[in-house]
Amino acid sequence: MSSPKVNGSDASGPIELSVVMPCLNEADTVAICVEKAVRAMTEAGIVGEVVVADNGSTDGSQDLALGQGARVVDVPQRGYGAALMHGIEASRGTYVLMGDADDSYDFLEIPKFVDSLREGHDLVQGCRLPRGGGRVLPGAMPFLHRWFGNPVLSWLVRLMFRIPINDIYCGMRGFTRKHYDQLDLRSPGMEFATEMIIKSGLHRDSHGTSWSQVPITLHPDGRQAHPPHLRTFRDGWRTLRLFLAFSPNWTFFRPGLVLLGIGLVGYALALPQVKVFGAALDVHTLLVASLFVLMGWQCVLLATLARIFTGREGMMPPHEKLEHVTVERGLAFGIAAGVLGAAMIGAVVWRWSQQDFGALDYPQTMRWVVPGVTLVAIGFQTAMASLMSGVLMMQRSRRLDRPVVTMPDGAPMPAHRSQEVSP
Repeated sequence: MSSPKVNGSDASGPIELSVVMPCLNEADTVAICVEKAVRAMTEAGIVGEVVVADNGSTDGSQDLALGQGARVVDVPQRGYGAALMHGIEASRGTYVLMGDADDSYDFLEIPKFVDSLREGHDLVQGCRLPRGGGRVLPGAMPFLHRWFGNPVLSWLVRLMFRIPINDIYCGMRGFTRKHYDQLDLRSPGMEFATEMIIKSGLHRDSHGTSWSQVPITLHPDGRQAHPPHLRTFRDGWRTLRLFLAFSPNWTFFRPGLVLLGIGLVGYALALPQVKVFGAALDVHTLLVASLFVLMGWQCVLLATLARIFTGREGMMPPHEKLEHVTVERGLAFGIAAGVLGAAMIGAVVWRWSQQDFGALDYPQTMRWVVPGVTLVAIGFQTAMASLMSGVLMMQRSRRLDRPVVTMPDGAPMPAHRSQEVSP
């Protein structure tokens, strides 16, 4: 592997910028992308390197990249995100700029990303859409992506995560290596770029993240040998799935509150047999209302469990209010609800026994049985979810370095990371 070229000479001092390009059979374009990146850094006086993260190319892309002065990192794990993660890990710059090797992004625009990073921004997002001052040249973006996919997904990010980004799918962006290391990104596919944006937003308070956007021009894909790697519906769904995973509030909690509200309204109307537009709401309405209550409560419990898990794994900041949620409190609530429900059912059984287990007045007794069964189900769900929360709250043991022991000859004994303690 040849040494990377930095401003026309071999790298020996600190590197300010690492340009990382994922690559999979990009022989048509990788050389021009590397050449532009090197030229841009040289002309702007930026000490940098180009790292091409190759995902198993069979068309000679590696040699073409090396010939233009790039450093090539072989990445056996397939996937856009996997390639970028390995490339970024292998980079040596204080700042990192990522961009596709298909010549759709103009790497001559690198200096304006670096200028914004030097101003103190942690993440500098490129924007191709006119809304953010960008430009899309004719034929550079499919109609569905330009007018539906990108605008809608970017709008969802602004709505669900309060992140001021106009073009979430833009793959050309710069960031500090320190900020990247804080994010603990995990997505191996196309959703990697979206995960970076979402996690940057979720951790902005704890990390003090500073944002910036720069307008860029998107050019038509320069590849001729194969179509783009992006798959509209597959990768669009993966992005939406990522949104849902990182937003238990929108995925579970808010829908749960809506379902609970519908169910409780149903109870309020059915128990006193209120007539609505001439229709008498009775035990059948009560039964349907119970279904909504159970579904809503299940969503609330899932939101709680998901929030505990994402906070524990560092996917999201810990939720302050959930710190007061304990297994014991959940079990107490679940047992209380179950006992109350069982008492309501027991009252109907006692009444039945008083009538020698004969026929009952179902419209009246069902007003006790349906809420009773619902409370028992809620109690059971809550108790089981509380036990599961205890599993999720368990912390991994931490490893502590043993003290360095000096040997009789004066040499230190190598430290072994084998001592485990619980937090």
